[in-house]
Amino acid sequence: MTAKTQLPTPDYFDTKKVSKVWRVPYQERAAEAKEWAEEYSIQPATSDTNQICLLIIDAQNTFCLPEFELFVGGRSGSGAVDDNLRLCEFIYRNLNAITTIAPTMDTHTAMQIFHPIFWINEAGEHPLPAATSITLEDVQQGIWKVNPAVAHSIANGNYSALQKHALHYVKKLSEDGKYPLTIWPYHSMLGGIGHALVSAVEEAIFFHSIARNSQALFEIKGGNPLTENYSVLRPEVLDGPDGNSIAHKNASFIDKLLGFDAIIIAGQAKSHCVAWTIDDLLTEILARDRKLAKKVYLLEDCTSPVVVPGVVDFTEQADAAFQRFAAAGMNVVKSTQLILDD
Repeated sequence: MTAKTQLPTPDYFDTKKVSKVWRVPYQERAAEAKEWAEEYSIQPATSDTNQICLLIIDAQNTFCLPEFELFVGGRSGSGAVDDNLRLCEFIYRNLNAITTIAPTMDTHTAMQIFHPIFWINEAGEHPLPAATSITLEDVQQGIWKVNPAVAHSIANGNYSALQKHALHYVKKLSEDGKYPLTIWPYHSMLGGIGHALVSAVEEAIFFHSIARNSQALFEIKGGNPLTENYSVLRPEVLDGPDGNSIAHKNASFIDKLLGFDAIIIAGQAKSHCVAWTIDDLLTEILARDRKLAKKVYLLEDCTSPVVVPGVVDFTEQADAAFQRFAAAGMNVVKSTQLILDD
């Protein structure tokens, strides 16, 4: 990527609104995007010599706004808000060079393996969200067991099979070196406002789509009730206790990403969905051609780790993961340093 003249930020972009929820005025922005493209001689994305994809992981209200369920504050306490401000500015500055924007959408319903209602103890209590990790020993000893009442909704009433799966699941996480099963607050609920993209990010993506005649590549993840799905490229566990498949890696999306000349990655959270997605992408790269790692750019100032003050801090794990990615050949950069070439 070589130096080029960057674009200004449109006058409508209000940095103070990045932390708010509001309706994007689509028709107005569409007209402005057409005018912007004409004023700055922005060509359709199909004319790009270098095909560049901006992969935005889970820039949703549920993770990115302080009053929502799983706000990623990082150690600063304002992490995701600051990240999205820089991300929006990056999109606008490089509007004429970003070919495609691919936003991922964490998508859940109530009864999933990482939500409180899925589990119950002898006292009939559900685990406390964000403060409970369910280990293999917990399930083996019956400290936590599957809530019998959910079997009808997600296992056709077969409770024993569901309990067998739960034991297999936590065992598999342990064997594969994954994070223990964390019980999260209900979040990214399908149909809810928390599921929506942050308004300012949605606006920037929409503006890009119109100005560049480039459809955003939305990728949905996380709807399987039997497994977590931090990474957009594959669920945490792919098979059940009988060896039969319960999920698949996202092969078509992996191929699509690796078909670009450059892949730029931002989003939330650095310690979980971002790190896991990059890790899975690196696994695919190493299986094909390790030189492909050089075309991956990680915007380290547009992502933050999960930090729950007094409970858990994943900053060190997130930083260690990024160091490992850099050692493999990926580029860890700041959004203000990365200048794209159209």
